[in-house]
Amino acid sequence: MSSHVVDLRSDTVSQPTPEMRARMASAVIGDDVYGEDPTVNELESRTAAIFGKEAGLFVASGTMGNLLAIMVHCQQRGTEAIVGDLSHIFLYEQGGAAQLAGVQLAAIKNERDGTFSLSELRRKIRHNDIHEPITSMVVVENTHNICGGKVIPLAYLDELASIVRQPGLGCPRVRIALHMDGARVFNAAAALGVSVERICRDFDSVSICLSKSLSAPVGSVLVGSAAFISEARRLRKAVGGGMRQVGILAAAGLVALEQVVPLLGKDHERTKRIAEAIDSLNSPNIGVTLPSVQSNILLVEIKQPKILPTALAERLATVEPEELTAGVTDKDGLGIVVKACARDWPFARLVLYHQVNDEQVELVIKKLTYIIKQYDARFC
Repeated sequence: MSSHVVDLRSDTVSQPTPEMRARMASAVIGDDVYGEDPTVNELESRTAAIFGKEAGLFVASGTMGNLLAIMVHCQQRGTEAIVGDLSHIFLYEQGGAAQLAGVQLAAIKNERDGTFSLSELRRKIRHNDIHEPITSMVVVENTHNICGGKVIPLAYLDELASIVRQPGLGCPRVRIALHMDGARVFNAAAALGVSVERICRDFDSVSICLSKSLSAPVGSVLVGSAAFISEARRLRKAVGGGMRQVGILAAAGLVALEQVVPLLGKDHERTKRIAEAIDSLNSPNIGVTLPSVQSNILLVEIKQPKILPTALAERLATVEPEELTAGVTDKDGLGIVVKACARDWPFARLVLYHQVNDEQVELVIKKLTYIIKQYDARFC
């Protein structure tokens, strides 16, 4: 039986817009390894300018962008990068820093707001001791995915930069680099009402994803100084990232910057609407922390230990006959399937993006309301 599916597993399932498809079809292209693809060159230079950096590099993925940043900033053998313990780099990039770059990661506990302790950071930074690795890089993720799309406060970023740039900190012959995993940094800018240039002002490099909330089909852009990007471009070839007539993909990225970035606030509003609907139920079993909903990611918190996150995700994706009788349907009478993401977390994650409209938000609320009340009746 057919159903109305609303896929909220991730913003990676977003689709290229009609404008993207048209621009891709008509893109002027060349060989990017030779630096001769004008559409790629435009995307790289325009992104760099938006972020107030000297240059940019189009890469296949955010994972590749982060890896290249590590490889450039941590070129000396025996180096270490400091990251949050819930960061994407630490959890979900297959240990590429160690596997491919030979760099050790030192993790600091992430707080619920996506930050980590700056006093702990001070203690983690290595000094000129022959027994220890050399601290060469500190990474911040913004917005923070596993912490629920949290926006890192500007004051925190400023203080972090002042600590890292403090004279005499770390090994005297190594400048500690600051890198931002900015896969969703445009969401952070929309939430704060400031430019991405301001957010990334003190960072040596930033990796920006085009294929998540920005709705492009493929790719990320790594930005930084001209010297940094020159070395990253060289290393990109070594990890298999030298693409040829890739302007077809870069064209979608240009549309993302022009047309999708200005609309990100709408995704945040719709995410908040779902959160408010869940919160209004006052369920003892399933809820949200409303003040923590800051961007396009919603963590649906499971307070009842007998409800597993995977079970909630499976229930959201199932249409029971009783639902149809109860009117939990779309306007055409189809049952509602909501796809959510659940792993070994104490929550199920919902992520909104460009194609999720107001009608679908209401369907999600209708489905969630029905299921939460169903759980409340079972575990009363």
